[in-house]
Amino acid sequence: MVFSGLSYIAGDWQKGSSNEVFKGFCPGTNEYLPTAFYESCEQLVHQAVMSAAAAFKPYRAISNYQRGEFLNTIADEILALGDELIETTMLETNFPRQRLEGERGRTVNQLRAFAEVLNQDLSPLHLTVSEEAEDDRQPIAKPKTRLTHIPIGVVAVFGASNFPYAFSTLGGDTAAALAAGCPVVVKAHPAHPATNELMTRAIDRAIKQCGMPSGLFSMLQGSQHLLSHQLVSESNIKAVGFTGSLGAASALLDTINQRVEKIPFYGELGSVNPQIVLKQYAAQHGAALAKQLVSSMVMGHGQFCTSPGVWLVPDDAHYFEQAATGAVEPSPSDTLLTPSIQKAFKHATAYLEAHPNVTLLAKGEQSKDYHACVQLYACAARDFIDDTQLQEEVFGPCAMLVRYRNDEELEQVVDVLAGQLTASVYGEASELQQKSHLIDALSYKVGRIIYNQAPTGVEVCMSMNHGGPFPSSTDVKSTSVGTRALLRFLRPLCVQGQIL
Repeated sequence: MVFSGLSYIAGDWQKGSSNEVFKGFCPGTNEYLPTAFYESCEQLVHQAVMSAAAAFKPYRAISNYQRGEFLNTIADEILALGDELIETTMLETNFPRQRLEGERGRTVNQLRAFAEVLNQDLSPLHLTVSEEAEDDRQPIAKPKTRLTHIPIGVVAVFGASNFPYAFSTLGGDTAAALAAGCPVVVKAHPAHPATNELMTRAIDRAIKQCGMPSGLFSMLQGSQHLLSHQLVSESNIKAVGFTGSLGAASALLDTINQRVEKIPFYGELGSVNPQIVLKQYAAQHGAALAKQLVSSMVMGHGQFCTSPGVWLVPDDAHYFEQAATGAVEPSPSDTLLTPSIQKAFKHATAYLEAHPNVTLLAKGEQSKDYHACVQLYACAARDFIDDTQLQEEVFGPCAMLVRYRNDEELEQVVDVLAGQLTASVYGEASELQQKSHLIDALSYKVGRIIYNQAPTGVEVCMSMNHGGPFPSSTDVKSTSVGTRALLRFLRPLCVQGQIL
């Protein structure tokens, strides 16, 4: 496989003025890959954004049907990449083929789902509301008004490390922005630069086949933080779609706040996704549920934003703990996506191991020293409440079992939780009815409540909400998954009066 190592700016592959390079990393072998990719420079950033701004007017003028056909063509071109895409991403992520083929299917389906909504002229989203004039109304006549929505402008999209397809170059943010009528400039994630180049080849072919303006899409390769800040500083960027860490998001928000024009920053930042196990359910289904939660936690080796990181379990749920321990101990170790993620995981688990009020319940197998092994810790609810660091996400195959003694302690834990993407509640029907006040309190902490199911997996559909109160996301009213995600890149416009 031969890669250019270049960025893609409005139809051209360019190196820019920088001679600095970076390389992709192969987690499976713990070494850097041979291809060098050129660091984008400020000149390329500005060129990409200006080209996108020039493409905005012609792109927003085309019909919804044409945009839908364009999205379907992108989906076709992704599939046409075939095994080359899967094998390239396997090298850059160490994800298994089955996982990547599933994620590719989801990415294609996202594009097709937006196309379907566009082919219905956005009517499923109820974006247009009309009210007739009332000329005879007293004391003042009522004018005719119509509320519609128009695209916001050029969108900067930041690729994610843990979803190289679904949340990256041609992932949900890019698909939503293009569906809304907005050009896109992607800051590609340096964890999988060759994958980014292949995906960009797919959209390049789609742009040419569909006769779209060349500046509609650009992709910037780069590993340096300055590049990201240069991108969000550009005055023609009107919104940002971001998936990543709270620290990186906070830094970008600081830069955005220095702009004359403040812009929306739609960040999905992670979550501990608390799992609340009620007493009766634990007594009847504890062992089976424990195995289910371990399986959910190790999915993607704990590198899903919906991985169950905190389990609230009755302190007498001995069968649950025994089953969880038994499921964790034979779990194989595996790689994490980048050296920095591995370093952060070791730092976080070292804190837990050294904590006087935390117990290591079980640890999986460790086959290689650069692997992360599955780990399950436990603490009392009171200690969890008192130590905010125990409440933070550990990105990787790790979970904290929090033992609560009574309903009062359980409610106190819910009270101290920060904003979350999801929470699951496991209970019999009668228990769930009795705990309606607890579930009500929990609903103000999360973007999605799940009953008797693990949180991993996010369905792409109209009714999905993937977001939540800060710090799980930066805009509690938006979703980054599902067809409603395109609403982030539209703004309302009221049209009053009528042409005579």
